[in-house]
Amino acid sequence: MNTNPTSINGRIEARGLVKRYGDLIALDGLDLTVPEGTILGLLGPNGAGKTTVVSILTTLLEPDAGHAVVAGVDLTTSPTTVRERIGLSGQYAAVDEHLTGFENLDMIGRLYRLGRKGAAQRARELLERFSLTDAGDRPVKTYSGGMRRRLDLAGALVAEAPVLFLDEPTTGLDPRSRNELWGLIRELVDRGRTVLLTTQYMEEADLLADDIVVIDHGREIAHGSADELKAAVGGERIEITLPADASIDDARRVLARFSLDIPYVDDRRVIAPIAGGAATFTQALRSLDAEGIELRDVGLRRPTLDDVFLALTGRVADAGTETDPTHFEPEQILQEVA
Repeated sequence: MNTNPTSINGRIEARGLVKRYGDLIALDGLDLTVPEGTILGLLGPNGAGKTTVVSILTTLLEPDAGHAVVAGVDLTTSPTTVRERIGLSGQYAAVDEHLTGFENLDMIGRLYRLGRKGAAQRARELLERFSLTDAGDRPVKTYSGGMRRRLDLAGALVAEAPVLFLDEPTTGLDPRSRNELWGLIRELVDRGRTVLLTTQYMEEADLLADDIVVIDHGREIAHGSADELKAAVGGERIEITLPADASIDDARRVLARFSLDIPYVDDRRVIAPIAGGAATFTQALRSLDAEGIELRDVGLRRPTLDDVFLALTGRVADAGTETDPTHFEPEQILQEVA
């Protein structure tokens, strides 16, 4: 575990969080723990309650029941102190497109009462750190999507908060911009920040998260590291693709000798769940070859977080914006910080 950049303990602890909207239960007794200097990935389908969790833990929304301590401070009794110790980057970049990048960061610094000189100095430091120096004096409306997301993340770091909440921070970015932002997030954690990350990109959670909680209908349905969740779901499988003139029935018959269940067919693919990994895979290939079955493609597939997500929720991950009863505009977030 890393040493936090300040003397403040960056741990997040939540117990029994409940939030209702009339008859809709957005959170139903959710528990979360994020040790200092780690990333917790919070996964779930649209409407699962991810943004509601972030809104509660960042004091933008009050829970109907439950208790939370963020960076050593009770959420309910000292919300102002909590705000001083956290940074937030939401689904929507909380930047003013009519201001320059520098002016956006300078404004946030003044809201945090860094003073005129301190706010300006911090703004320039962050523009350099996020590779935005050349664009710092341009209006944000001229920025690309990736540049806006980097600026938004920089804004969350103005106060050098030990705890960061990143709510789907890379949604809508191209692969290059997403990779750049992943590198920045990992760097922050390596320097001691604690991060709660909500995402619908399974690759993002697999790469970044030290621990993962999957929620659905406001409840935890799975918890563990990426490897632990994959192992729990299981699902090693042989996948072969046959040319047009090959017999699917013959291939299916051969793979049935090694399969834990009846092999199933998807167009020209035959898929067989197995145990034993590479050893079983090798034996199956030898048997297919002995039967004279020609293959166009073959592979031993191990479960991914997409497989985990589908197994747990019955749905594929949708990397879009979460449909959540909670939505806050940038101006509201800044008012809360002030």
